[in-house]
Amino acid sequence: MKITNVEVFCADFDKSAPNEPIFIRINTDEGVYGLGEAGLAYGNSKLGAIGQIQDFAKLIIGQNPMQIEKIWNQLHKETFWGLGGGTVIFSAISAIDIALWDIKGKVLGAPVYELLGGKVRDKVRAYASQIQFDWDKNSHPLGGVKEYGEAALKAKADGYTALKIDPLQRDELGNKNYRNDGLLGGEKLNLCRDRLVAIREAAGDKMDIILELHAKTDINAALQISKLVEDLNIYYMEEPCGPLNPQLMSRLKEKTNIPLAAGERIYSRYGFQPFIQSRALDVIQPDVANCGGISEAKKICDMAQIYDVLVQPHVCGGPVSNAAALQIEAVIPNFCIHEHHVGNLTDFTRSLGIYEDQPVDGFITIPDRPGIGQDIPEKILNQCTKVVIS
Repeated sequence: MKITNVEVFCADFDKSAPNEPIFIRINTDEGVYGLGEAGLAYGNSKLGAIGQIQDFAKLIIGQNPMQIEKIWNQLHKETFWGLGGGTVIFSAISAIDIALWDIKGKVLGAPVYELLGGKVRDKVRAYASQIQFDWDKNSHPLGGVKEYGEAALKAKADGYTALKIDPLQRDELGNKNYRNDGLLGGEKLNLCRDRLVAIREAAGDKMDIILELHAKTDINAALQISKLVEDLNIYYMEEPCGPLNPQLMSRLKEKTNIPLAAGERIYSRYGFQPFIQSRALDVIQPDVANCGGISEAKKICDMAQIYDVLVQPHVCGGPVSNAAALQIEAVIPNFCIHEHHVGNLTDFTRSLGIYEDQPVDGFITIPDRPGIGQDIPEKILNQCTKVVIS
């Protein structure tokens, strides 16, 4: 079996969509194809990922897609910039790696989780992510305070026992707060606490609340916030400061009783190693579509288990990245919880995958379909911006 060509698709055809996922399809001379995704559906790096995939795709044409580890190491070690890593490099490696695992599973007639050692669970608990945009398929930024409690009640009514909220991403009018670093004044601190209290009072004591800060805060603001909300039983605090300095995270961990999480902007086992070994993080959040793919995600999770660090894969793209995350979550003993983003409720995102892997009563059943267990309708691919590398 040989790789004949690689197709890149950007789902940029609906300007009202919450993001623009980047998919790839690796085709072979035996008619088996694999789907992958680069996890840069949002932010400002989509063209970089598309270009990097094209560069790397040229190197794998004619190769045996079953030799996943060989190809991964070639892209990492023999492309010069691969050893430097970074967002764009690892998004391209991830997309290719996921697609190769999809091919391997289809050829062998097995879900990827069987090839990684087999399931340790049949379903995963999911949380309602980013309820500052409400919890509805027609999401929108929320202002005010009571609106946050109302969104939490919607998630609870859908069966979720955990949710995530960035209480400072939007001001009282729902406009974006661009800066939350430095020492925060009383107005922002009060808004942060009031919104979290509204959620706790509305959803009750049994709801697990994840406090998201998107690294818009630095360690100074994070310390203020952690002291302000410790009595609210926060499940964990996500990206309280930037992802490039493990020492800052370690310092924060010394001063708070709230578990800390990060990882969507940390790439490969080399990037995670200092955070894990110092145990600066209680929960790591590798994005399977950014951290190096299924191959690398499994290595990162295994390394984390040595230090009793839990794993919540970051999922904020299309159905392919979600499917890849589920394969990892099925097999790792140190799994924590699955992220189900509010964007996944939209008609646009749900239309991108043939199979519905939506939570039911807050849990997703691991699919038993071959490969990663997901596909994309041809009518969707025909609407995407497309590049073919052969």
